Amino acid sequence: MDNNLKSVIEKKIKRTMENLEKNNMEAFYAEDASKAMDIVKGLVKEGETVSVGGSMTLFETGLIEYLKSGKFNYLDRYAAGLTPEGVKEVFRKTFFADTYFTSTNALTEDGELYNVDGTCNRVAAMLYGPDKVIVIAGVNKIVPDSDSAIERVRRTAAPANAIRLSRKTPCVSTGYCMDCSSPERICNSYVLIGRQPAKGRIKVIIVGSDLGY
Repeated sequence: MDNNLKSVIEKKIKRTMENLEKNNMEAFYAEDASKAMDIVKGLVKEGETVSVGGSMTLFETGLIEYLKSGKFNYLDRYAAGLTPEGVKEVFRKTFFADTYFTSTNALTEDGELYNVDGTCNRVAAMLYGPDKVIVIAGVNKIVPDSDSAIERVRRTAAPANAIRLSRKTPCVSTGYCMDCSSPERICNSYVLIGRQPAKGRIKVIIVGSDLGY
């Protein structure tokens, strides 16, 4: 990467991390996915009950495989043969987890997390329940402000996830949000997470590479 561009990105990351801390969220930086996993291993103890939100980032970093290693009581939403009722049970048990892992649809330089959810289990757990929430986000998720976060979801995250989930929504065809009324719509709740009452409950690991949507 060009050193001048690298310097701009580094300043953006620094600004974002400083504002996360001001909002009572603990901020970490990892050069790559491997370094991110090293940070994770220092934040989670073996034997903890852990759960995850739907996220390509968690697969790309190797976190899902790590949680399936047998070192944790992993509430596995992806377990083979899990029925819809079984998935619902996992979502409910997640509120009592020690640690919840997720990514975020967008991370603002103001130190805020912006997420859009379909069933809302992910944003619900981020807001309340698990003792710790660990957010892993590639540098591609950083945007200037909340307006940019909304646009990022509409133009990138939502259509990409709709395609991934094989949903029959207009954005699958157009590549951008149409604010549809489709029964298969995945954009139902819009949550901006700012300053936190419990200092350090939410921990954000920014990875210096593109991850997820």
